[in-house]
Formats: sequence, structure tokens, C-alpha cells
Amino acid sequence: MATKPEEPKSNPRGIPTFPFLPNVTDYVKSQQEVEGTLQRFQEMISKYQFMSQNVERRAAGLREKLPEMRKSLETVKFLRMQKGMSANDTDGDELEDDLDDKSGIIETTFPLQDTLYAHATVDTKNLEEVYLWLGANVMVAYPLDEAEKLLQEKLDKAKESLKAAEEDLEFVRVQTTTLEVATARVHNWDVGEKRKLREQGKLEDKEND
Repeated sequence: MATKPEEPKSNPRGIPTFPFLPNVTDYVKSQQEVEGTLQRFQEMISKYQFMSQNVERRAAGLREKLPEMRKSLETVKFLRMQKGMSANDTDGDELEDDLDDKSGIIETTFPLQDTLYAHATVDTKNLEEVYLWLGANVMVAYPLDEAEKLLQEKLDKAKESLKAAEEDLEFVRVQTTTLEVATARVHNWDVGEKRKLREQGKLEDKEND
């Protein structure tokens, strides 16, 4: 006889799963105290909301970095393509630079700050390496092949991280919704039970339902 696979207790990044309550009565009776149950649910909702905020910040940071990472990779690919080639071999790059057909010289600009740029002259035929910022004010020279490989790996990793973050956000939303539904069901169950007890004269009417 086939058995139903057990639901995972967490997602691949370790965020815990909150299971759907198939039977509120059995669950509440197993917890023995309704108020304590509702309080735990609210604490769990707060934790999920905190996780959601952290994941959203991480995702926003990745979305902000991805365009710059793509631009850096495209630039290195462009330089590799132009190395030892004439301008007639280009395929419509987006750098909008002037390439000298005979010398392979590129006249371009590069950013120093957000609104400050400087002019540069690049000899693509004799270009052997580029300098990459690795963070923490560290710049390292890489051969063109290694630079392209490194940038591609970083871009792929960032895309995977963003995909995981978006999956985590959706996962947390589902768990939060499940918890909110469980909270409402337990509260409604409690209201119904108290109403029954009052009707039976076993509970004084001191509360507003």
C-alpha cells in the first residue's frame, strides 16, 4: 500500500513550513489552551514577516546589481571581440564608441562617480588584461579570458540567488496566509465553543463574541 509522502518541514533555504490544519478541534485540544495557541500563531506570523522583509531587501539589492554586472560582462566580451579585429567585424554593440579601423583604438568614457565621467583611450589590439573591482576597495587585474569567466560566474550566481530569493518570498507569503487562516479558524472555533457553553449554562456571559 502506497503511503502519502511526508510534507517537508522547511524549504531548501531552511525556512520552516507551517502545515495546514485539517481538523481545528483536534489541533486545539492537543494544544490545551486556545489563547496560547493564538499567541504562538501571532509570533510565527511576525517571524515570517521579518523573514520576508530581509529576503525582499536581499532581492532588491540583487536586482540593483544585475544591470551593472551585465554591463561589465558585455564590456569585457566587447573588448575580447575587438582585440585584433577591425571595426568591420563588430556586430552593433551598445557602447557607442569610436573605433579606429586601422589602429584598433577606442575613444570612450568611463564613470568615476554617479555623474562624473573621464575620457579614456583603449588599444584593443594590444589589450591583454582588465581591472575588476572585487569589493572592499580591492581592484585586481585579470586576463580577458579569466575576467569574462569570472564575471559570467558572478552573474550566474547572482541570477540564481535572485531566483531563490523570489521563491523564498512566495514561500513565506504562502506560510503567512496559511497561518492567518489557521488563526481565524481557531478564533472562530473558540467563539463557537464558548457560545455552546453559555447556552448550556456552563459559562458566564462576560465576553463579547
